[in-house]
Amino acid sequence: MTHSQSAGKAARRTRSAVLAAFVAISATLVGVLLWQALASSPSPSSSWASLPSASASPTDPPQGDHRRTAPKGVLGEADGALPDGVTAFDDGYPGVTKLDPELLRAVREAATDAAGDGVTFYVNSGWRSAELQNQLLREAVAKYGSEKEAARWVATADTSPHVSGDAIDIGQDNATTWLSEHGAEYGLCQIYGNEPWHYELRPEAVDDGCPDMYADPAHDPRMRR
Repeated sequence: MTHSQSAGKAARRTRSAVLAAFVAISATLVGVLLWQALASSPSPSSSWASLPSASASPTDPPQGDHRRTAPKGVLGEADGALPDGVTAFDDGYPGVTKLDPELLRAVREAATDAAGDGVTFYVNSGWRSAELQNQLLREAVAKYGSEKEAARWVATADTSPHVSGDAIDIGQDNATTWLSEHGAEYGLCQIYGNEPWHYELRPEAVDDGCPDMYADPAHDPRMRR
């Protein structure tokens, strides 16, 4: 082997060694970076726990304040929040059982007859604690930007018929349509023009029909106490 051949062979060995070292170092750096990324990422359970409840969002005008669930551990079913799918016959929820007995009786009678027409009464909200009502009002003020505008959708805890157990919010359009046609026969009346889901008991409506509706809660004299 000539001197030039020996030198070339040595150079190739050096380049190979350098390349191998570079690959090893790069692999190590990639591994470290990957470990750091995984260590800093939240686990699926912690990510899920940090997600806000969609049903706890502020009042939405097209749907009103009829869906009133709340995060568990903060304000939940004990305060009147109801999960989806609760009917007027579900006795496991204070939001249903703490309604005024005569109102609940009328709603259940109507719901039984509506079922014969293929209509189910889902209860989106019934009785609420003062704490839950206050939370809903704070959310409405934050959403609409003022207490005056929020008052068109959410009453104070002192004036809300939900807190006293005298109002119920019925879900789904076919149920509210059915009630708009037949509710007076059971003394059940829509009270506010902007809330087709909100019903209260007016026993005189069985004979005289439901009274004229207020445009919204802000026009209801009971809300001005």
